[in-house]
Amino acid sequence: MNDLSRVFSFDQSTTVDLETLCQEIRERAITGEFDDQAYVSQDMIQKLKQLGVYRALVPKRFGGLEVSPRTFCELIEKLSMADGSVGWVASFGMSPAYLGGLPEETLQLLYKDSPDIVFAGGIFPPQPAEITDEGVVVKGRWKFSSGCMGADIVGVGISPRKDNEAQGLPRMAVLPAHKVKIEMTWDTVGLKGTGSHDLVVEDVLVAKEWTFVRGEPSKLPEPFFKYPSLSLATQVLTVVGIGVAAAALEEFKKLAPGKASITGGSEIANRPVTQYEFAQVEAEFKAARTWFYETMDAVWNEILAGQKPTEQQISDMRLSCTHAARVAARVARKMQMLAGMTAIYTNNVFSRFVNDTNVVTQHAFMGDATLQNAGSVSFGLKPTPGYL
Repeated sequence: MNDLSRVFSFDQSTTVDLETLCQEIRERAITGEFDDQAYVSQDMIQKLKQLGVYRALVPKRFGGLEVSPRTFCELIEKLSMADGSVGWVASFGMSPAYLGGLPEETLQLLYKDSPDIVFAGGIFPPQPAEITDEGVVVKGRWKFSSGCMGADIVGVGISPRKDNEAQGLPRMAVLPAHKVKIEMTWDTVGLKGTGSHDLVVEDVLVAKEWTFVRGEPSKLPEPFFKYPSLSLATQVLTVVGIGVAAAALEEFKKLAPGKASITGGSEIANRPVTQYEFAQVEAEFKAARTWFYETMDAVWNEILAGQKPTEQQISDMRLSCTHAARVAARVARKMQMLAGMTAIYTNNVFSRFVNDTNVVTQHAFMGDATLQNAGSVSFGLKPTPGYL
Protein backbone atom coordinates (compact mmCIF):
# COMPACT_ATOMS: atom_id res chain seq x y z
CA MET A 1 0.00 0.00 0.00
CA ASN A 2 0.93 3.63 -0.42
CA ASP A 3 1.56 5.72 2.69
CA LEU A 4 -2.11 6.53 3.17
CA SER A 5 -1.42 8.63 6.24
CA ARG A 6 0.06 11.28 3.94
CA VAL A 7 -3.24 11.58 2.11
CA PHE A 8 -5.74 10.87 4.88
CA SER A 9 -5.07 12.55 8.21
CA PHE A 10 -6.92 14.36 10.94
CA ASP A 11 -6.60 18.10 11.24
CA GLN A 12 -3.58 19.35 13.14
CA SER A 13 -5.61 20.06 16.28
CA THR A 14 -5.76 16.32 17.00
CA THR A 15 -3.09 13.74 17.64
CA VAL A 16 -5.01 10.85 16.09
CA ASP A 17 -3.72 9.31 12.86
CA LEU A 18 -4.87 6.51 10.58
CA GLU A 19 -2.97 3.79 12.46
CA THR A 20 -4.30 4.97 15.81
CA LEU A 21 -7.85 5.10 14.47
CA CYS A 22 -7.57 1.57 13.08
CA GLN A 23 -6.40 0.35 16.46
CA GLU A 24 -9.41 1.98 18.11
CA ILE A 25 -11.74 0.46 15.53
CA ARG A 26 -10.23 -2.98 16.13
CA GLU A 27 -10.57 -2.72 19.90
CA ARG A 28 -14.16 -1.50 19.77
CA ALA A 29 -15.15 -4.12 17.19
CA ILE A 30 -13.77 -6.92 19.38
CA THR A 31 -16.10 -5.85 22.21
CA GLY A 32 -19.06 -6.36 19.86
CA GLU A 33 -20.07 -2.70 19.98
CA PHE A 34 -20.88 -2.28 16.29
CA ASP A 35 -22.32 -5.77 15.79
CA ASP A 36 -24.52 -5.72 18.89
CA GLN A 37 -26.16 -2.38 18.10
CA ALA A 38 -26.28 -3.15 14.35
CA TYR A 39 -24.64 0.08 13.23
CA VAL A 40 -21.36 1.94 13.43
CA SER A 41 -21.47 4.48 16.26
CA GLN A 42 -21.92 8.13 15.34
CA ASP A 43 -18.67 9.22 16.96
CA MET A 44 -16.84 6.78 14.69
CA ILE A 45 -18.62 8.18 11.64
CA GLN A 46 -17.42 11.60 12.76
CA LYS A 47 -13.83 10.34 12.98
CA LEU A 48 -14.12 8.88 9.47
CA LYS A 49 -15.27 12.32 8.33
CA GLN A 50 -12.29 13.96 10.01
CA LEU A 51 -9.97 11.44 8.40
CA GLY A 52 -11.20 12.46 4.96
CA VAL A 53 -13.12 9.32 3.98
CA TYR A 54 -16.17 11.20 2.74
CA ARG A 55 -14.29 14.00 0.98
CA ALA A 56 -11.80 11.64 -0.65
CA LEU A 57 -13.45 11.48 -4.08
CA VAL A 58 -15.12 14.90 -4.00
CA PRO A 59 -13.65 17.32 -6.59
CA LYS A 60 -11.11 19.78 -5.22
CA ARG A 61 -13.22 22.72 -6.37
CA PHE A 62 -15.88 21.57 -3.88
CA GLY A 63 -13.29 21.20 -1.10
CA GLY A 64 -12.52 17.52 -1.65
CA LEU A 65 -9.29 15.57 -1.94
CA GLU A 66 -9.97 14.17 -5.44
CA VAL A 67 -7.91 10.99 -4.90
CA SER A 68 -7.72 8.14 -7.41
CA PRO A 69 -10.06 5.12 -7.18
CA ARG A 70 -7.07 2.96 -6.19
CA THR A 71 -6.06 5.24 -3.33
CA PHE A 72 -9.62 5.24 -2.04
CA CYS A 73 -9.84 1.45 -2.21
CA GLU A 74 -6.52 1.13 -0.38
CA LEU A 75 -7.99 3.24 2.41
CA ILE A 76 -11.10 1.05 2.62
CA GLU A 77 -8.88 -2.05 2.68
CA LYS A 78 -6.93 -0.59 5.60
CA LEU A 79 -10.09 0.22 7.56
CA SER A 80 -11.55 -3.21 6.77
CA MET A 81 -8.51 -4.90 8.25
CA ALA A 82 -9.58 -3.25 11.50
CA ASP A 83 -13.26 -4.16 11.07
CA GLY A 84 -15.27 -5.22 8.04
CA SER A 85 -18.40 -3.31 9.02
CA VAL A 86 -16.54 -0.03 9.48
CA GLY A 87 -14.82 -0.58 6.14
CA TRP A 88 -18.15 -1.29 4.44
CA VAL A 89 -19.77 1.87 5.82
CA ALA A 90 -16.68 3.91 4.91
CA SER A 91 -16.82 2.51 1.37
CA PHE A 92 -19.84 4.68 0.66
CA GLY A 93 -17.46 7.58 0.58
CA MET A 94 -17.59 6.66 -3.11
CA SER A 95 -20.92 8.52 -3.22
CA PRO A 96 -19.64 11.23 -5.63
CA ALA A 97 -19.83 8.51 -8.29
CA TYR A 98 -23.58 8.55 -7.72
CA LEU A 99 -24.09 12.18 -6.75
CA GLY A 100 -22.12 13.34 -9.79
CA GLY A 101 -25.33 12.74 -11.71
CA LEU A 102 -26.93 15.73 -9.98
CA PRO A 103 -26.84 19.16 -11.65
CA GLU A 104 -23.67 21.09 -10.86
CA GLU A 105 -25.70 23.85 -9.18
CA THR A 106 -27.16 21.24 -6.81
CA LEU A 107 -23.70 19.93 -5.97
CA GLN A 108 -22.50 23.44 -5.19
CA LEU A 109 -25.38 23.76 -2.75
CA LEU A 110 -24.74 20.30 -1.29
CA TYR A 111 -21.05 20.95 -0.61
CA LYS A 112 -21.23 24.67 0.21
CA ASP A 113 -20.60 24.15 3.94
CA SER A 114 -18.46 21.01 3.83
CA PRO A 115 -17.44 18.21 1.46
CA ASP A 116 -17.77 15.70 4.33
CA ILE A 117 -21.25 14.50 3.37
CA VAL A 118 -22.28 10.98 4.41
CA PHE A 119 -24.58 9.38 1.85
CA ALA A 120 -26.64 6.19 2.21
CA GLY A 121 -28.80 4.68 -0.48
CA GLY A 122 -31.80 2.43 -0.82
CA ILE A 123 -32.02 1.73 -4.51
CA PHE A 124 -34.15 -1.31 -5.23
CA PRO A 125 -36.89 -1.73 -6.10
CA PRO A 126 -37.59 1.69 -7.62
CA GLN A 127 -40.85 2.91 -6.08
CA PRO A 128 -43.52 4.86 -8.00
CA ALA A 129 -43.20 8.62 -7.48
CA GLU A 130 -45.88 11.01 -8.70
CA ILE A 131 -44.62 13.97 -10.75
CA THR A 132 -45.95 17.39 -9.72
CA ASP A 133 -45.16 20.95 -10.81
CA GLU A 134 -42.78 21.24 -7.81
CA GLY A 135 -40.99 17.90 -8.22
CA VAL A 136 -41.76 14.30 -7.32
CA VAL A 137 -43.63 12.91 -4.32
CA VAL A 138 -41.56 10.08 -2.87
CA LYS A 139 -42.95 7.26 -0.78
CA GLY A 140 -42.15 3.61 -0.23
CA ARG A 141 -39.73 1.20 1.44
CA TRP A 142 -36.19 0.27 0.42
CA LYS A 143 -33.88 -2.39 1.87
CA PHE A 144 -30.12 -2.71 2.39
CA SER A 145 -29.32 0.94 3.15
CA SER A 146 -25.83 0.45 4.56
CA GLY A 147 -24.69 3.19 6.94
CA CYS A 148 -28.09 4.88 7.04
CA MET A 149 -27.90 5.44 10.81
CA GLY A 150 -25.03 7.90 10.31
CA ALA A 151 -26.09 9.45 7.00
CA ASP A 152 -26.53 13.15 6.29
CA ILE A 153 -28.43 12.57 3.05
CA VAL A 154 -30.24 9.56 1.63
CA GLY A 155 -30.90 8.48 -1.94
CA VAL A 156 -33.82 6.24 -2.88
CA GLY A 157 -34.79 4.63 -6.15
CA ILE A 158 -37.90 5.99 -7.80
CA SER A 159 -39.91 5.44 -10.97
CA PRO A 160 -41.41 8.84 -11.88
CA ARG A 161 -45.05 8.64 -12.98
CA LYS A 162 -47.69 10.99 -14.37
CA ASP A 163 -51.33 9.89 -14.29
CA ASN A 164 -50.04 6.43 -13.26
CA GLU A 165 -47.88 6.12 -16.39
CA ALA A 166 -44.09 5.70 -16.10
CA GLN A 167 -42.14 8.74 -17.31
CA GLY A 168 -38.59 8.01 -18.45
CA LEU A 169 -35.87 5.96 -16.77
CA PRO A 170 -35.80 5.12 -13.05
CA ARG A 171 -34.07 7.80 -10.98
CA MET A 172 -32.66 8.38 -7.54
CA ALA A 173 -34.15 11.04 -5.32
CA VAL A 174 -31.84 12.64 -2.77
CA LEU A 175 -33.31 13.99 0.45
CA PRO A 176 -32.14 14.95 3.94
CA ALA A 177 -31.78 11.98 6.26
CA HIS A 178 -34.16 13.49 8.83
CA LYS A 179 -37.01 13.11 6.33
CA VAL A 180 -36.53 9.34 6.24
CA LYS A 181 -37.68 6.79 8.79
CA ILE A 182 -35.28 3.93 9.52
CA GLU A 183 -36.63 0.54 10.53
CA MET A 184 -33.90 -1.55 12.13
CA THR A 185 -34.34 -4.83 10.26
CA TRP A 186 -30.63 -5.72 9.84
CA ASP A 187 -30.10 -9.10 11.55
CA THR A 188 -27.48 -11.07 9.63
CA VAL A 189 -24.69 -13.62 10.05
CA GLY A 190 -21.95 -11.15 9.09
CA LEU A 191 -21.18 -7.46 8.58
CA LYS A 192 -23.71 -6.84 11.34
CA GLY A 193 -22.35 -3.42 12.14
CA THR A 194 -23.07 -2.00 8.69
CA GLY A 195 -26.59 -1.11 9.79
CA SER A 196 -28.07 -1.90 6.38
CA HIS A 197 -31.60 -1.27 7.60
CA ASP A 198 -34.83 -0.48 5.77
CA LEU A 199 -35.71 3.06 4.70
CA VAL A 200 -39.31 4.25 4.79
CA VAL A 201 -40.40 7.51 3.16
CA GLU A 202 -43.93 8.87 3.41
CA ASP A 203 -45.00 11.49 0.85
CA VAL A 204 -41.88 13.67 0.79
CA LEU A 205 -41.67 16.22 -2.02
CA VAL A 206 -38.27 16.24 -3.73
CA ALA A 207 -37.41 18.93 -6.26
CA LYS A 208 -36.40 17.66 -9.71
CA GLU A 209 -32.88 19.12 -9.36
CA TRP A 210 -32.32 16.72 -6.45
CA THR A 211 -32.97 13.66 -8.63
CA PHE A 212 -30.80 11.96 -11.23
CA VAL A 213 -30.75 8.91 -13.48
CA ARG A 214 -28.57 6.33 -11.77
CA GLY A 215 -25.85 5.06 -14.08
CA GLU A 216 -26.12 7.97 -16.51
CA PRO A 217 -22.67 9.44 -17.27
CA SER A 218 -21.87 12.51 -15.20
CA LYS A 219 -21.34 15.82 -16.98
CA LEU A 220 -18.62 16.88 -14.52
CA PRO A 221 -15.18 17.32 -16.12
CA GLU A 222 -12.90 15.64 -13.52
CA PRO A 223 -11.30 12.31 -14.63
CA PHE A 224 -13.00 10.47 -11.76
CA PHE A 225 -16.40 10.96 -13.38
CA LYS A 226 -15.23 9.09 -16.47
CA TYR A 227 -14.36 6.02 -14.38
CA PRO A 228 -17.04 3.28 -14.71
CA SER A 229 -19.30 3.94 -11.72
CA LEU A 230 -20.78 0.44 -11.51
CA SER A 231 -17.30 -1.07 -11.44
CA LEU A 232 -16.27 1.31 -8.65
CA ALA A 233 -19.40 0.47 -6.67
CA THR A 234 -18.34 -3.17 -6.92
CA GLN A 235 -14.68 -2.53 -6.13
CA VAL A 236 -15.27 -0.60 -2.91
CA LEU A 237 -17.27 -3.56 -1.56
CA THR A 238 -14.88 -6.22 -2.83
CA VAL A 239 -11.96 -4.54 -1.11
CA VAL A 240 -13.75 -4.95 2.23
CA GLY A 241 -13.41 -8.70 1.79
CA ILE A 242 -9.78 -8.26 0.79
CA GLY A 243 -9.09 -6.27 3.95
CA VAL A 244 -10.82 -8.79 6.20
CA ALA A 245 -8.92 -11.69 4.60
CA ALA A 246 -5.65 -9.80 5.05
CA ALA A 247 -6.52 -9.39 8.73
CA ALA A 248 -7.24 -13.13 9.00
CA LEU A 249 -3.80 -13.96 7.60
CA GLU A 250 -2.10 -11.52 9.98
CA GLU A 251 -4.06 -12.78 12.97
CA PHE A 252 -3.14 -16.37 12.20
CA LYS A 253 0.54 -15.51 11.85
CA LYS A 254 0.39 -14.11 15.38
CA LEU A 255 -1.53 -17.11 16.72
CA ALA A 256 0.28 -20.04 15.13
CA PRO A 257 3.74 -19.82 16.77
CA GLY A 258 2.32 -19.92 20.28
CA LYS A 259 -0.61 -22.32 20.04
CA ALA A 260 -0.10 -26.02 20.76
CA SER A 261 -2.54 -28.89 20.43
CA ILE A 262 -4.45 -30.03 23.52
CA THR A 263 -3.24 -33.54 22.64
CA GLY A 264 0.34 -32.50 23.22
CA GLY A 265 1.30 -32.03 19.58
CA SER A 266 3.64 -29.37 18.28
CA GLU A 267 2.71 -25.75 17.94
CA ILE A 268 0.57 -25.00 14.89
CA ALA A 269 3.32 -23.08 13.12
CA ASN A 270 5.65 -26.09 13.32
CA ARG A 271 3.26 -28.47 11.58
CA PRO A 272 4.13 -29.19 7.93
CA VAL A 273 0.47 -29.29 6.91
CA THR A 274 -0.06 -25.80 8.38
CA GLN A 275 2.98 -24.41 6.62
CA TYR A 276 1.88 -25.92 3.32
CA GLU A 277 -1.76 -24.79 3.50
CA PHE A 278 -0.93 -21.30 4.77
CA ALA A 279 1.56 -20.72 1.96
CA GLN A 280 -0.95 -21.95 -0.58
CA VAL A 281 -3.79 -19.62 0.44
CA GLU A 282 -1.45 -16.68 1.02
CA ALA A 283 -0.19 -17.01 -2.55
CA GLU A 284 -3.73 -17.22 -3.91
CA PHE A 285 -4.73 -14.17 -1.87
CA LYS A 286 -1.78 -12.05 -2.98
CA ALA A 287 -2.36 -12.97 -6.63
CA ALA A 288 -6.07 -12.08 -6.44
CA ARG A 289 -5.35 -8.80 -4.65
CA THR A 290 -2.66 -7.84 -7.17
CA TRP A 291 -4.92 -8.50 -10.16
CA PHE A 292 -7.74 -6.55 -8.49
CA TYR A 293 -5.59 -3.43 -8.27
CA GLU A 294 -3.95 -3.99 -11.67
CA THR A 295 -7.33 -3.84 -13.41
CA MET A 296 -8.05 -0.53 -11.68
CA ASP A 297 -4.71 0.92 -12.71
CA ALA A 298 -5.22 -0.10 -16.34
CA VAL A 299 -8.57 1.68 -16.61
CA TRP A 300 -7.48 4.75 -14.63
CA ASN A 301 -4.38 5.19 -16.79
CA GLU A 302 -6.53 5.04 -19.92
CA ILE A 303 -8.79 7.76 -18.53
CA LEU A 304 -5.87 9.98 -17.51
CA ALA A 305 -4.51 9.59 -21.04
CA GLY A 306 -7.79 10.86 -22.45
CA GLN A 307 -8.81 7.46 -23.77
CA LYS A 308 -12.00 5.47 -23.25
CA PRO A 309 -11.47 2.12 -21.45
CA THR A 310 -12.25 -0.94 -23.57
CA GLU A 311 -15.06 -3.34 -22.76
CA GLN A 312 -12.46 -6.00 -21.97
CA GLN A 313 -10.71 -3.72 -19.46
CA ILE A 314 -13.99 -2.95 -17.70
CA SER A 315 -14.98 -6.61 -17.73
CA ASP A 316 -11.63 -7.50 -16.18
CA MET A 317 -12.43 -5.14 -13.31
CA ARG A 318 -15.76 -6.85 -12.69
CA LEU A 319 -14.29 -10.35 -12.98
CA SER A 320 -11.35 -9.55 -10.69
CA CYS A 321 -13.84 -8.35 -8.07
CA THR A 322 -15.84 -11.58 -8.07
CA HIS A 323 -12.64 -13.60 -8.02
CA ALA A 324 -11.06 -11.59 -5.19
CA ALA A 325 -14.22 -11.69 -3.07
CA ARG A 326 -14.42 -15.47 -3.32
CA VAL A 327 -10.72 -15.96 -2.68
CA ALA A 328 -11.00 -13.74 0.41
CA ALA A 329 -13.81 -15.92 1.77
CA ARG A 330 -11.77 -19.08 1.19
CA VAL A 331 -8.77 -17.54 2.94
CA ALA A 332 -10.82 -16.57 5.99
CA ARG A 333 -12.35 -20.03 6.23
CA LYS A 334 -8.96 -21.74 5.90
CA MET A 335 -7.52 -19.60 8.70
CA GLN A 336 -10.47 -20.52 10.90
CA MET A 337 -9.94 -24.22 10.20
CA LEU A 338 -6.21 -24.06 10.92
CA ALA A 339 -6.83 -22.09 14.13
CA GLY A 340 -8.58 -25.07 15.74
CA MET A 341 -11.62 -25.53 17.96
CA THR A 342 -11.50 -22.18 19.74
CA ALA A 343 -12.18 -20.49 16.39
CA ILE A 344 -15.73 -21.86 16.26
CA TYR A 345 -17.08 -19.59 18.99
CA THR A 346 -19.39 -16.84 17.82
CA ASN A 347 -17.28 -14.05 19.30
CA ASN A 348 -13.97 -15.48 18.09
CA VAL A 349 -12.19 -13.16 15.69
CA PHE A 350 -11.84 -15.92 13.06
CA SER A 351 -15.59 -16.54 13.09
CA ARG A 352 -16.12 -12.85 12.41
CA PHE A 353 -13.64 -12.96 9.54
CA VAL A 354 -15.46 -15.91 7.96
CA ASN A 355 -18.93 -14.42 8.36
CA ASP A 356 -17.94 -11.00 7.07
CA THR A 357 -16.14 -12.28 3.96
CA ASN A 358 -18.99 -14.65 3.15
CA VAL A 359 -21.49 -11.78 3.23
CA VAL A 360 -19.37 -9.90 0.67
CA THR A 361 -19.67 -12.84 -1.74
CA GLN A 362 -23.46 -12.75 -1.40
CA HIS A 363 -23.74 -9.26 -2.87
CA ALA A 364 -25.39 -9.19 -6.29
CA PHE A 365 -22.34 -7.44 -7.78
CA MET A 366 -20.29 -10.58 -7.08
CA GLY A 367 -22.84 -13.15 -8.27
CA ASP A 368 -22.37 -15.93 -10.79
CA ALA A 369 -23.80 -13.69 -13.51
CA THR A 370 -20.49 -11.83 -13.42
CA LEU A 371 -18.68 -14.97 -14.53
CA GLN A 372 -21.12 -15.57 -17.37
CA ASN A 373 -20.88 -11.98 -18.56
CA ALA A 374 -17.09 -11.95 -18.35
CA GLY A 375 -17.01 -15.08 -20.47
CA SER A 376 -19.29 -13.47 -23.03
CA VAL A 377 -17.02 -10.42 -23.32
CA SER A 378 -13.96 -12.67 -23.69
CA PHE A 379 -15.64 -14.36 -26.67
CA GLY A 380 -16.56 -11.04 -28.26
CA LEU A 381 -20.23 -11.36 -27.35
CA LYS A 382 -22.48 -8.77 -25.72
CA PRO A 383 -22.98 -9.08 -21.97
CA THR A 384 -26.31 -8.49 -20.29
CA PRO A 385 -27.34 -4.83 -19.81
CA GLY A 386 -25.86 -3.21 -16.71
CA TYR A 387 -22.73 -5.37 -16.54
CA LEU A 388 -20.39 -2.78 -18.03
